[in-house]
Amino acid sequence: MKLKITLTKSPIACLQVHKDTVAALGLRKVGQTVVKEDNPCIRGQIFRVKHMVKVEEVNE
Repeated sequence: MKLKITLTKSPIACLQVHKDTVAALGLRKVGQTVVKEDNPCIRGQIFRVKHMVKVEEVNE
């Protein structure tokens, strides 16, 4: 299973660790979407910035 991750809020006024996590997920602009493999590492990154992203499950 894969996860579709969309950046919904700007990380400009956030902590540096949140900015780094968003960048590590491959997100640069608000509204940008990436598809990542579902694993514990990605889930942990999503949990850290859950207030800035929208996550959907994709079956491929």
